[in-house]
Amino acid sequence: MIKQIPHLLSADQVREIKSFCEKADFVDGRISNPHSKVKNNLHLGDMDIYEKTSQLMMDALAASEDFQNFALPHNIAPPLITRYEIGMHYGLHPDSAVIPLPQGPLRSDLSCTIFLNDPNSYEGGALRITLGDSAMRFKGAAGSAIVYPSNTLHEVEAVVSGQRLVAISFIQSRIADNARRHLLYELSEVAALEGLGMSDENHNRLQSVKYNLSRMWMDV
Repeated sequence: MIKQIPHLLSADQVREIKSFCEKADFVDGRISNPHSKVKNNLHLGDMDIYEKTSQLMMDALAASEDFQNFALPHNIAPPLITRYEIGMHYGLHPDSAVIPLPQGPLRSDLSCTIFLNDPNSYEGGALRITLGDSAMRFKGAAGSAIVYPSNTLHEVEAVVSGQRLVAISFIQSRIADNARRHLLYELSEVAALEGLGMSDENHNRLQSVKYNLSRMWMDV
């Protein structure tokens, strides 16, 4: 399942992050994957600015009820800002199963793209996610995010004009299996949508199913 989060960052937060980027150094994105034949982008290379911007986005992810309910995060890689200039792209690929971090390895169950500039400010550069024989394309509004399983084949189409600015993160969920995580999310959504219209008896039954499945499946 793919989850779009329309307002992860406020307009002020987006402006603050972009102001940091304007004075930051960017390096060849292949520094994180030197053997890749499909990666052609730039990564934020300034460690001080990386720490400031990633913490701002980590706080936003922690505060997002939509993200927390969908991802059930156990560990989150600090978001790294990535820039695509004209002609740059990232060919079709799955994300690595294990992401090395200073505090230890992270199993990538979910990937997250946080959009940082107006989609009308650049042509091309869509995130294209392959689902079986079909594909979905995304160019989110500034401040929005999309979360999707890391094992899906996906790519960033070539930028034709302008500049694409996003941040990328990876999430180790408390439930590794995508289908099981989706079932728990659906149960939470039903409970939230029914709200006070559900009888106490049925609400308790629904919560009991959700909690017992969580006990069976969840890594804590």
